Formats: sequence, structure tokens, C-alpha cells
Amino acid sequence: MTKILVLHGKGMELRGTVDIEIFGTMTLPEYDEHIRQYASEAGVDVEIFHSNEEAEVIAKLKSSDADAALINPGGYTTGHPDLAETIRQSGIPTLEVHMSNPASRGRASEIAPACKGVVTGMGIVGYHLALQGAKRLAAE
Repeated sequence: MTKILVLHGKGMELRGTVDIEIFGTMTLPEYDEHIRQYASEAGVDVEIFHSNEEAEVIAKLKSSDADAALINPGGYTTGHPDLAETIRQSGIPTLEVHMSNPASRGRASEIAPACKGVVTGMGIVGYHLALQGAKRLAAE
């Protein structure tokens, strides 16, 4: 079965409590519930990992045996070239996911160029779409 690593970056534990007008009221554990349900529907295994320490996210990606990965970089969206380089070098096809559309707020992700693709602005459904895409990438 396809294994997909889901990485939540810095500040994601604050979802549902800050910037509600941008990200909504859903908390990170609620994100994870949806992701697990979407994974079950897609017929893939997921491993979900969150850290506010960039080095831990990098180490997780480097040590992963996943067939593909999703990353919502959160606070790592800009100013983290080591993370972007790790994604490039990992050999794991990776998709970036954002609940909102950072571009609509004038933000450009520095992680996106290291990824195979980006899903933004679709809310929690974006994870469903990204899991489907990651499964296809893993099969290629």
C-alpha cells in the first residue's frame, strides 16, 4: 500500500485559535481526522508529523520510507532554504498544501519550487486532492 508522509510545519498547532478569518475554526487534530479519513478513502497509509523545529521536520523527511509526501509548511513557507533543499534532494515526490491561498495575501512560498505541485485555497478538501495527487506521483 502507498505510504504518504504528511508534514505540518511551524505554528500549525495554532489552527482554529488564531487567524480564524483566514484559516477557519478547524484545529490541527481535526485536520488530522479529515486527512486519515481521506487516506482511508484513497486506499493509502498516512503518517502525520508536526514540529515547530525545522531540524525535526528535515530529519523526519530524510529518514522517511514514504512513497510520497504532503507538506503544509505553515511558518516555514518563507525563509527556510534548508527545508526546501531537503525536499529537492529527498527523492520523495512532495506536494505543498495550504488551506488558504497565500498568494491572495501577497505571499509567495519559497517551499513550492522544491515541490512537484501545490494545492492552495481549497480548505480541508485540498488535503483530499493532494492525497490523490501524491498517490499518483508515487505510482509513476
